[in-house]
Amino acid sequence: MYAGLKHAHSGLRWVVLALIIAAIVNALMKASSKEYTASDKKLGTFALIATHIQVLLGIVLYFISPMVTFGEGWMKNAASRFYGMEHLVMMLLAAVVITIGNAKAKRATTSADKFKKTWIFYLIGLIIIFAGIPWPFRGLGGGWF
Repeated sequence: MYAGLKHAHSGLRWVVLALIIAAIVNALMKASSKEYTASDKKLGTFALIATHIQVLLGIVLYFISPMVTFGEGWMKNAASRFYGMEHLVMMLLAAVVITIGNAKAKRATTSADKFKKTWIFYLIGLIIIFAGIPWPFRGLGGGWF
């Protein structure tokens, strides 16, 4: 079960990143001259849903992963600290920022404001996500998939 969840979590990362980037690019391209349509709202909502599913998978993995350990000196070990605290906090924060951005975009009154809220909050969330992913070059035991 652990291996399957880990692969699902690692693979879904690419879907989440693609949807968030698509929502940001869409909002930037349409920000000044286009009307906010149902398809724009759906793109932001799909990015939000994928992010929330990814967080749920991550929370399940948090409790069953051998990478999360809280023994003596776990804060001194970079990998234990990353998986036990940093990754969790950054990804939850990113999901909260994206959720707030989606809610603010829904409540905005003009199309320009909707697009602006979308790209700003989703970009902040994306930056936090990029900082919190255990990329292979970071030496934390993460892989590309």
